[in-house]
Amino acid sequence: MAASTAGELPDPFGTAALRRTVLAAWTASPARFREDANVEEDLVHGGYRDRVLVELAQNAADAAARTGGAGRLRLRLDGGTLRAANTGAPLDAAGVLGLATLRASAKRDDAASVGRFGVGFVAVLAVSEEPAVLSRTGGMRFSATDTRAEVAARPALTGELARRHGAVPVLRLPWPAAGAPPAGFDTEVVLPLLPGVRDGVAAALRELPAELLLALPALSALEVVVDGTSRTVERSGGMPEVRLSEDGVVTRWAAAQRAGELPAELVADLPVEERGRRAWTVTCAVPLEDGRPRPLTGRQVVHAPTPSDEPLSLPLRLIAPFPLGPDRRHVLPGPVTDVLVAAAADALADLVGRLPADPALLGLVPRVGLAGAELDAALLGAALDRLRATAWLPVAGDPGARQPPERAVVLDDADEPRVAALTGVLPGLLPADWSRRGNLPALTALGVRRAGPAEVVEAVRGVARPARWWAQLYAAFERADREELAALPVPLVGGRTAHGPAGVLLPEPGLPVDRLAALALRLADPAAVQLPAARRLLERLGGRPATAEAVLADPAVRAAVENSLDAADDRFSGAPEPEELAEAVLALATAAPSAAAELPWLAELALPDADGGFGPAGELVLPGSPFAAVLEDGALGTLDPAFAARADAAALRAVGVLDGFAAVRAEDPDELDVDGAQEWADAVLDRLPGGPPPAWPPLVAVRDLELVADWPGALELLAAAPAEAWADVVVGRVRAPGYLRWWLRTHPVLGGRRPDRLAHPGSTELAGLYDPAGIGEPLLGLLRPPATLDDVLPDPDGALDLLDRLGDPARTVRPGVLARVYARLALALDGVDAEPPVRVRVAADCVVGRAVVLDQPHLVPLLDLPVVPSGGAPGAVADLLDLPLASERVQAEVTSRPVRRVRWAELPGATLAAARLDRDELPGEVAVHDPLTVAGRPVPWWPEEVVDHVDGSPGALGRALAWRVGAWPLRQALAEAFAHPDRAADLAAEDAVG
Repeated sequence: MAASTAGELPDPFGTAALRRTVLAAWTASPARFREDANVEEDLVHGGYRDRVLVELAQNAADAAARTGGAGRLRLRLDGGTLRAANTGAPLDAAGVLGLATLRASAKRDDAASVGRFGVGFVAVLAVSEEPAVLSRTGGMRFSATDTRAEVAARPALTGELARRHGAVPVLRLPWPAAGAPPAGFDTEVVLPLLPGVRDGVAAALRELPAELLLALPALSALEVVVDGTSRTVERSGGMPEVRLSEDGVVTRWAAAQRAGELPAELVADLPVEERGRRAWTVTCAVPLEDGRPRPLTGRQVVHAPTPSDEPLSLPLRLIAPFPLGPDRRHVLPGPVTDVLVAAAADALADLVGRLPADPALLGLVPRVGLAGAELDAALLGAALDRLRATAWLPVAGDPGARQPPERAVVLDDADEPRVAALTGVLPGLLPADWSRRGNLPALTALGVRRAGPAEVVEAVRGVARPARWWAQLYAAFERADREELAALPVPLVGGRTAHGPAGVLLPEPGLPVDRLAALALRLADPAAVQLPAARRLLERLGGRPATAEAVLADPAVRAAVENSLDAADDRFSGAPEPEELAEAVLALATAAPSAAAELPWLAELALPDADGGFGPAGELVLPGSPFAAVLEDGALGTLDPAFAARADAAALRAVGVLDGFAAVRAEDPDELDVDGAQEWADAVLDRLPGGPPPAWPPLVAVRDLELVADWPGALELLAAAPAEAWADVVVGRVRAPGYLRWWLRTHPVLGGRRPDRLAHPGSTELAGLYDPAGIGEPLLGLLRPPATLDDVLPDPDGALDLLDRLGDPARTVRPGVLARVYARLALALDGVDAEPPVRVRVAADCVVGRAVVLDQPHLVPLLDLPVVPSGGAPGAVADLLDLPLASERVQAEVTSRPVRRVRWAELPGATLAAARLDRDELPGEVAVHDPLTVAGRPVPWWPEEVVDHVDGSPGALGRALAWRVGAWPLRQALAEAFAHPDRAADLAAEDAVG
């Protein structure tokens, strides 16, 4: 805007008179000029250095407030000029005077105005030295250039002007200005920009926040135009919700206000012109997003009412007329500030109490330790105290209820299922979304009590809830700390409650819960464990899966079963009725027959018998069963037929009721309560070598064999017995028949005869000695009648029986068996006190009363008694049979004279004989007789200490050499070598074939 003289333009506001007054004062007192210049400079570079846009908006709001209308402000940067056009009260003489003076606001009596210090317009000097104000009532301007010219024309001021290097106070000398505001506006401030500031002004305009209108309620619209690009912010609504619309995008702000009037005594220390402005309004506002509060992020400051430099840690917009210091940037401490701090805390409490209950509200809870300054600390402390005393926190399960933090409870590691389970049980419980881990610092600051699993357990003690509710509770706390939940109650079947899950049985699907009342078990209500997560928690806390198998194994069930027979005899013992107990146990056995069969103590279960009394299940026979038909009459009791008809047959068998031969198990023979158990154990141990008794494997026997009357039928039943009943036992690495096979083999179960005294029908080795067993498979394979000597000899009784059979003239024996049988008997019966037999067998079909045991083969021609084959153990055989050795009966010498004496190596065939003995040469000498006689009787050969006597025959040579070198089995091969010395090559080739 071009400068002009006062005479050229109308001067409706008397600017000429103002200039004359100021210039006269400066001329009269250059110090006054200096003072005005310094004050203005301080304000420009101090409190108002970066507030030009805010001050322009504030002035526009005050103009709109004076007319009571909804004001509009347009800020436009066009070229090098910033223009601020607004609606509202136009410029008047008082306004011009206020602009042209320092700290003498024309608004001092306007309680609704934002401006109150009279210095805000000085902010324009940061960007312009030629500001102008054009209003529909006239225009005025300021000019650094014109002011400098006026000052330079007065000699009294030139020295000061020079010392200030031409710097003058711009806003003291007003001039009239030509022009008018744009259409639709009442006033426009025109600011030709200083060089170098345009970019900063443009950036400030683009970043001007829409929230500026929150502090300026008299403004309803703000338009910002930068180089032709426009954005518009409009304000609508009022308390409790303000809407800011920017280019069609609406931001909703929830706001709460507190208003009042300061007592006169509180403002006594304020500057005189501020004491009359005692009314105050405090506003707290926070933006909303989808109806939820969205606490502000980033650095916030206190607005007093426009932005100050006071930091604010509360994430909201706080607008309050705090008293400011001379720099207009910081709040002064004092009683007025204290009142407004308390009001701000009340407004915040009103705000959170009015907003819908949402966890986002916790973002507004102060963190006292984060205060940035003294005022900030006071605001945080006051707000926190007020929020602690306000009922604004929700109550889980009651959408409309609100409670103060001191009554609220936050659940550790809360989630929806946990909170849902505890709603109505834990008073003051916060909803799950309020209890997230990220909310805990705010809840802690409010003093909200935290409840862990231990407190939850305490809260649910004695609570009457359906079992389904307990299932949901358990599932919700599946991953909670184990120790803290150890005392968690568990509802039991029958209405009782366990004071902790340890040992509680957790019913599995298929468990007949409704039939188990007589067992008085700690059995959880099935509905309480219907959720997999609930079951997992209770198992982790010591509950036991209650399959039918697990319930059967419960000590309480065992105790009830073992006492059931006594309880049946004493109906006043307090024990359950025997029929009810039997029904319960049989229900479990029906569900798990294989598991029941593994519990031998179930055989003690009292069941009704056919005589009207009770007997243990293991002593009762199933009526009409094949097993009952093979027993002696009255050998065992019989189950009541009516009871048997309505019970599950498999369950009856599982608990021990007999419809076949029952197995008995033990870890040691002393524990086997079966017929002949100790005799069987002794028979097994007799097979072992000496030494300490070895450990026994798990044993399986069959009971009641001694009660059988019909053995053909019994053997048919036993043939179907499990393989383990027929299995051998291995003790100390020695295999022996198991109890069942031993008992049957040693008792007359085959037509009145013992199986171990019969032979396998296919046996050749025992043919003639034993009668064949007239049975077929499978009994033949199960009873295993002996087929070889190896099947007979390990048993001392069997060996003694065999010894007797060898002396029985009615029996025969195969020659190959006879050759070694007495030697093997001697070994088998070593250490056994056996009576010598009356008769001994000397040939397959020959039994004699007197005989000798041959120990030296050359004595045979001189013996006058039959010879018992010694099988290579003549001494042991002689001891077993109590017979003399042949060498003991014959004492004789050679009585003939040799024809010649030669070395063995010189005989024809000696080379081949040596080869057959795998020797390099043959030792010793041989004396050839023709004939050879000993004690006057002819013999083929006779050994002496250093020489062998022979009759010269190949057979005699072969025997003599074989006996000499200890190779008696090779005697025939050696005889062949001596018989055919001319065929050495052929015989050697034949030897090589094998």
